[in-house]
Amino acid sequence: MTRAEIVNQISEEVNFAKKDIDTVITLLLKKVIDNIVKGETIYFRGFGTFGTKVRKERIARNLKTNEKLRVPEHKVPYFQPGKELKQIKQNTKLQNAKKK
Repeated sequence: MTRAEIVNQISEEVNFAKKDIDTVITLLLKKVIDNIVKGETIYFRGFGTFGTKVRKERIARNLKTNEKLRVPEHKVPYFQPGKELKQIKQNTKLQNAKKK
């Protein structure tokens, strides 16, 4: 599903202009990204958590040259699904299994 499709669906449900909905989505995503960059954790109750984790320094290997490289410790973004989202996913799996 694309962003445009999501905007269309929301627009039909709440009867707001697509441009306004797109602006809200843009601002929401910008705020999430800005706060992740600052190292903050963002909680959406029932949906999930966005944040950063620290990956330890490690030795990697260039597959073409077989040269060993040091990858320094660095932060990576993550998303942890919330309890309700996990339950929805689990229920969907169960329903799909029963159909087969």
